[in-house]
Parts: sequence; C-alpha cells; structure tokens
Amino acid sequence: MSGQSRRDFLGRLAATALSVGAVDPAGRPAERAIPPLRPFRVRTITAGVGLKSAKELDRFEAAVTLLGRGKQAFEDDGYEVETLRVATPPLVADLTGAARDAALTDLQALDRLAETRDVLVAIGPILLADRADPTLAAWAAELARTTTKLSFSVTVAAPGSGTQPRAIEVAAAVMVAISRSTPGGLGNFRFAAAANVPPGTPFFPVAYHAGPDSLAVGLESASLVEAALGSARDAHDATARLRARLDEALAPVERTAAAFAQREGRTFLGIDPSPAPAKDRSIGAAIEALTHRPFGNASTLDACAAITGALKSLRVRTCGYAGLMLPVLEDPVLAHRATEGRYGVRELLLYSSVCGTGLDLVPLPGDTPTLTI
Repeated sequence: MSGQSRRDFLGRLAATALSVGAVDPAGRPAERAIPPLRPFRVRTITAGVGLKSAKELDRFEAAVTLLGRGKQAFEDDGYEVETLRVATPPLVADLTGAARDAALTDLQALDRLAETRDVLVAIGPILLADRADPTLAAWAAELARTTTKLSFSVTVAAPGSGTQPRAIEVAAAVMVAISRSTPGGLGNFRFAAAANVPPGTPFFPVAYHAGPDSLAVGLESASLVEAALGSARDAHDATARLRARLDEALAPVERTAAAFAQREGRTFLGIDPSPAPAKDRSIGAAIEALTHRPFGNASTLDACAAITGALKSLRVRTCGYAGLMLPVLEDPVLAHRATEGRYGVRELLLYSSVCGTGLDLVPLPGDTPTLTI
C-alpha cells in the first residue's frame, strides 16, 4: 500500500471496527440493528457444483436459486444468513497458455452473473501441481483486477505429496502481482496459498468442489465462543465448556442443513465450526475472555490450543477447517492489538501450529520481496 505504513492502515481499520456509534447519511445517530434471534450468524451457505467449465451458466443459475431456498429455510428457523456461495471444481488448474487466456473471458462472464445474483464464487486452485508457471501470476492479477466475486487459490501442500516448493514460489508471485494490480492490494482478499485444504470447505477463498453436488455451512460464531469462555477456570475447562456449548448450539444448524440438503437431493458435507469474526464479533475478544490478558500475551498460545481442542471434537457433523481462525484484518480486537505492537507474523505462525488454520488476512508491506513471502 503506497503512501501509508502498515501501522497507519491497521490503526484506521481498528478505529473503524471499534467505533461505538454510527451515523446515517444525514448525520443522525443510526439506530442499532435488532439482534438476530440466534446468538450467532450463518456466515455462508456454500453449494458445491460440479461445473466442467465457466460456460455452464444455466447450472450455476440453478445452484444460486437453490441457495435462495436454503437461505429462506435458515431464516425461517431464526438464523441470520450473511452470504450465499458457490464452489466449483478447479476450472483452470490444467490449462496453460491460450486455453487459460480464453477461460479468462468465460470467468469474467461468470463474475458478472454472480454480481447480478449477489453470490460469491470460488473456482478452486488455479495450480494444483508442483510446477513452475511463469505466466500464471500475470494471469491471476488480471483475473483479480477484472472481477469482484471470484475467489481462487494455489495449492502449496497436499496430503500425500507434502509441500510443493515450486508452487509456493508461484503463489508468492501471484500475491505480489495482485497487490500491484488492485487498489491497496485488496484483490488478495480473494486469493490464498492453500495447504492441505480438502474439497467441501465452505469458507473462501480456498473453497473448491469434488464429487456429487453438495451443501456445506460456515458460521460466524466468535461471540458464542467468547460467551462460553468467559467463566472458564483454565484451558482444560475452557475446552470442555466450549465443546458443550457448540454442540448444543450447532445441533439445530445441522438438522436444518441436513433436512434441506436431503429435500434438494444434495450431499450434506457438514458445518465448518471455525469461529469466523465480524466487526461486532471478535475471536480476539474471545481469547482475551479466557486469558484475561491482551492478545499476544504468553497465555495466548494455550488459549488457541484450548479452542482448537473443542472445535476438533464436536459431535455434530463438521467439514472444512474446523479450527481456529485468526484473520488479522477482519477482526477488530486482533487489528487493534496489532497496532499496539503486541504480536507479529512470527507469533501468528506459532499460534497457527495449534489452531488448525494458517496465516489469514495478515498485512504485509507492499514492497515485501517475493522470496520473503
């Protein structure tokens, strides 16, 4: 980001996220929204659709219509649904050169349709194999520049093959290229280097589809975690309390989603219980409710492990990450603690070793070299 420091950017983000009041366009204090009936939101209902190419717009439209019915089913049960999403198989991973360039036009058309229908789309990894691809970064930057609803990734590690060093270099080059082709580098919110991510994960940008058409659910439940941890005596007690609270709260979600999927003839993959935050719901605040210390303190690692232990041992059917997310640029408390200098990338890497997900939405200086990334 030219002309501003990372601290300045985080400071503005944290100040916005932590502001108490809001005003309407006329300058009057905005009324507080009526809270949802449930203590958490459904962040996403994600439909996995076995498209063979981005040209199959009729099949895509059918999936979007189905998602609308799914949203209604959840709302009828008292849930607030934030987004509807479609995940496809990797549509361009095997393409190179002219074929990949031709696919760009089809993807742009798919993006325009997704914009019209107000859905998000993940087209899966654009590189699966561990190989060099000197033209992919420029292609990916153009995709990010000319679309708004599409997400994609590069696979940098996979079960059975381990880490993929050449693909890692490509992924870093893609991040740098996108940072230069989109304002403020924000196109990188729709791209990820994906390590050992299975198909059927409902959260973007790493989502992709395999197998029969499917349905998965992702939650925005950071406030639920905070409530469960506030009275915990220690990390062991926190895991037990959080497991019990999540099993209780998620069982109705499972019933609603499974019944809907059965009616629609789709495979229900499960719920990704990873507690995604929002401006008014912070996983950083949840961790601090347990540690009674600012995020980044020595007790943070133990708290991350305690939360992950609960997420990995739920009775409800789970899918995707099923782990702790620490998205710095998406969480008001994490952003605020970053401006205070309480932690950095090195600490986040340490927490990632016990939290089930890796670095997520981490701000880096715009001039960071590709090799460093």
